[in-house]
Amino acid sequence: MDLKEIQNLIKFVAKSGASEVKLETGDIKITIRTGHGESTKQTIVQQIPMGAMQQTPAPQQVQNDASQNSPEATKEEKKEDNFITIKSPIIGTFYRKPSPDKPLFVEVGDTIKEGDVLCTIEAMKLFNEIESEVSGKIVKVLIDDATPVEFDQPLFLVDPS
Repeated sequence: MDLKEIQNLIKFVAKSGASEVKLETGDIKITIRTGHGESTKQTIVQQIPMGAMQQTPAPQQVQNDASQNSPEATKEEKKEDNFITIKSPIIGTFYRKPSPDKPLFVEVGDTIKEGDVLCTIEAMKLFNEIESEVSGKIVKVLIDDATPVEFDQPLFLVDPS
């Protein structure tokens, strides 16, 4: 290996961004170190909250705002004020069934009592059964099956009467 080849190798390593290259051929051993390894590289990791990924598009939100001004929307809001919201106690994946081949834990219209299992939430490969803290009738399921949920995210609306 002549001097010209070594210089070309040094230029190549510098352009590649590698911090160190070792080359052994026969009786020649070459180690090339660049300044890249000595400089501290700062990596910025931005975490996106799960709720931000699940937000509805802006046009749909505009439609919802417009519909809330109608008399029907205000009547529905007053009805929902009487309902109890069951929220997620943990972060994980929401499941309405204990397993894919089993029936749903609860459906809209089912009467539940305190302690009944409503769903499971998988967190770190553990399936946590979520039990009802109230008695009443399931009015609405607010989350689709196999959907990620956040802490304190509404899951069910229950009519306590």
